[in-house]
Amino acid sequence: MQNSDVIWDHVEAHEKDLIGLADRVWATPETLYAEFASCAEHTEMLRDKGFTVTEEIAGIPTAVMGEAGEGGPVIAILGEYDALPGLSQEAGIDYPKPVKAGGPGHGCGHNLLGSAALLAATALKDWLAETGTPGRVRYYGCPAEEGGAAKAFMVRDGAFDDVDAAICWHPSGMTRVDEAMSLANTRMDFAFTGRASHAAAAPHLGRSALDAAELMNVGVQYLREHIPQESRIHNAYLDAGGTAPNVVQARAVTRYAIRSTTLSGMRALNARVQDIARGAALMTGTDVDISVMSAVSNMQGNTPLEEAMQQAMDMLGGVPFDDVDRAYASRIQATLSEEDIAAEYRQNGLAPREGSPLCDYIVPPQSRGPAMMGSTDVADVSWAVPTVQARVATHAIGTPGHSWQITAQGKAGAAHKGMVHAAKIMGATARMLLSDSNLLARAKQDHRRRMEIEPYVCPIPEEVTPPLVKRPAA
Repeated sequence: MQNSDVIWDHVEAHEKDLIGLADRVWATPETLYAEFASCAEHTEMLRDKGFTVTEEIAGIPTAVMGEAGEGGPVIAILGEYDALPGLSQEAGIDYPKPVKAGGPGHGCGHNLLGSAALLAATALKDWLAETGTPGRVRYYGCPAEEGGAAKAFMVRDGAFDDVDAAICWHPSGMTRVDEAMSLANTRMDFAFTGRASHAAAAPHLGRSALDAAELMNVGVQYLREHIPQESRIHNAYLDAGGTAPNVVQARAVTRYAIRSTTLSGMRALNARVQDIARGAALMTGTDVDISVMSAVSNMQGNTPLEEAMQQAMDMLGGVPFDDVDRAYASRIQATLSEEDIAAEYRQNGLAPREGSPLCDYIVPPQSRGPAMMGSTDVADVSWAVPTVQARVATHAIGTPGHSWQITAQGKAGAAHKGMVHAAKIMGATARMLLSDSNLLARAKQDHRRRMEIEPYVCPIPEEVTPPLVKRPAA
């Protein structure tokens, strides 16, 4: 489709630089709150592109904000750049081969996510300067989306208090306006403390923290039958008490992720899981310390913003993949199951398309499949200000999120094309907001209406701080 928004020319003027940024971030994968190199790359790019930079947003060393423009509404474009543990993978191949065994990798495409957001912000900055339009654009470099809830801490700290609207995107197998559905999620640690003893000679003197953790797990298994169908509970052992079976384990720590479709539902479920933990401690004669690591809300939609973004998508059309992109995507699809591929079509309410390994079209807004929800800290921004999110095709249809296949495709031509496309969609949506005061007013009215149903209370208790890590030595 013919480009017909001036903002896209500005995107194309900067795309080479920002593709380079995406590739550099891909090459230095860093996990939650340790994104020092990635944040530094984004900070340098912001300065190079002429933004006024504010570092350590909300006291987080790896959070940064760049602003440009004068007066008018403030439009935030949200970026991320954290990777995932254990997903190291060489680029451009179709078989698993880690760059570093057990190392992190960009298995969710956040190297593209942050770079496209910064590209959109840069294009909007240039358009504001060219036209003299009142308004400010802010790029927020947000760390620790993967389990660290940095945006929730940033919202709690007031980083979005003067923002009028927020725009973001996520790499995907298909291109569409996001359905604005996610699960509220608390990550909570349960640390059991008992008493060590000789497991053979004096077992009666011991109090097993591991027994308590396992009994808690059993109790939660029975709870699953009695929670709403869309809720989710899962756990991982952080400390199983050691490797010596002849010592009664005096300590065990398990982390639970507790999810629900609403904040109030999550809080109720949190309380039930906490009661089970206390019961397990009582049964085993141990103590339990319960602490929240992080928490995020459920996503709030915004109909006027979603309609505006849909207009931008329809005007732009699908991502312009080429035969080289399709050939590599076909090789990736050969590593997937038929169920993987069918699931993505089904989730988007579409019939499978033979011979189409990449989505080069826009999924219609009325096309919906069964909800398959995860969690994101973008949701907390959506409670603070009107927010809209795009999904843009960057990888083969059916590629599971958080997989080596996503990491492998993170520097491919399709990834770069999808990233630039996402920047054009976000930039055009932002331009509409700054050009049409009525659109922004309707978006704010829609947001106020939703907040009347359930007012926002940050899901992270005031006493909880981000689980920051030390900056590595130079």
